Amino acid sequence: MNIRITFRILERSVQDIWNDHSKMSSGNTMSGKPQFDDDAVINSAMDVFWRHGYSASSIDQLTTAMGLSRSSMYKRFQDKDGLFQEVLSTYVERVVRRMSAVRGDTKRQQLEALLHEFLPRGGKMVRPAGCMLARSCAEMIDLPLAGQSAARQGLTQQRAILVAILREAVANGELAAAADIDGLAWHYLGVLQAILNLPQAGATVGELRRVVELAMTAWPLLPAVVAPQRTV
Repeated sequence: MNIRITFRILERSVQDIWNDHSKMSSGNTMSGKPQFDDDAVINSAMDVFWRHGYSASSIDQLTTAMGLSRSSMYKRFQDKDGLFQEVLSTYVERVVRRMSAVRGDTKRQQLEALLHEFLPRGGKMVRPAGCMLARSCAEMIDLPLAGQSAARQGLTQQRAILVAILREAVANGELAAAADIDGLAWHYLGVLQAILNLPQAGATVGELRRVVELAMTAWPLLPAVVAPQRTV
């Protein structure tokens, strides 16, 4: 009986080592200990959370996708909550970096280009459909506190980019000083989320381009300058 138990323990240990080996970075060692490829591991976990949501993603699904044993996952991320927080933060960082990289000759053109940047592209999608951040916010009540904080912070970061564009537009005279920056930022954040999520409901690229076109009509026009009348 003891021999059987010992054999099973050894067999499980070998399997754990084999699973971990699939995500090791070639030649990346520290003090003789193999280091995991963090990007590959986080990307794999992101795919699971993105497709299934936080609550429906099991530890078995996550460890299988990451190619790690449970012990290695717990050692690196502590638990499922810690893994989710890091994955969501990584997702937000990538989206924010993509938003920040968009440029335009004017602030209005920059904002419109930003919305177009997230339109669906042709070809087979590699990533899951929709927005992982939006999915996380939809199940906010089920998220751990750290996950809730990461989700709220993600939306705050996205909105901050839009606020910055609008404020710069005011500063350079593209928008009136009285423009409702707060309301406009929420409006365009909502449009961005619609662009990311409506394709799942069947919206076509053409229809989403029309959504962007209509959304830009909310950009307030500057009041017409009336030329002073000459006195005779």
